[in-house]
Amino acid sequence: MVTEYTSNETAAPPSLFAWAGGLDALTTLCEAFYRLVRADDLLAPVFAGMSPDHPRYVALWLAEVFGGPAGYTAERGGYPHMLRMHLGKAITEPQRRRWVNLMQDAADEVGLPADPEFRAAFVGYLEWGTRLARENSQPGADPVRRAPVPRWGWGVAPPYQG
Repeated sequence: MVTEYTSNETAAPPSLFAWAGGLDALTTLCEAFYRLVRADDLLAPVFAGMSPDHPRYVALWLAEVFGGPAGYTAERGGYPHMLRMHLGKAITEPQRRRWVNLMQDAADEVGLPADPEFRAAFVGYLEWGTRLARENSQPGADPVRRAPVPRWGWGVAPPYQG
């Protein structure tokens, strides 16, 4: 853990970005994740042509979403660029679900915080984001083209260590 936090403190809890361990931790996560993807029969074909920098870009995206610096927006163009990367891909529900499962496997493998509050927020974003990506990727989809990068937080339960 980055810091200890109890529900009795008056200071705001750390961001999910800080709790996860910052950009280095998210980069390690994405490198492990895409290693799993390349070995997966269902997802490997979807990512067959990905850039060698793709894991770093996804780490930048997650960092920004989880309250870190706006590196994805500065380097890649924010939400509009992310949306363009998914348009017309026709992501299936089995692919979406496998993506979420492999990301959770990678989080376990690299030792992302395992406390229930963090993992609930982390998986909450994975579910929300991948469902939106699946919808936006379908033929004929007409998603909102310009939106900010979402900012994901703790939700109802702040991180707590007893």
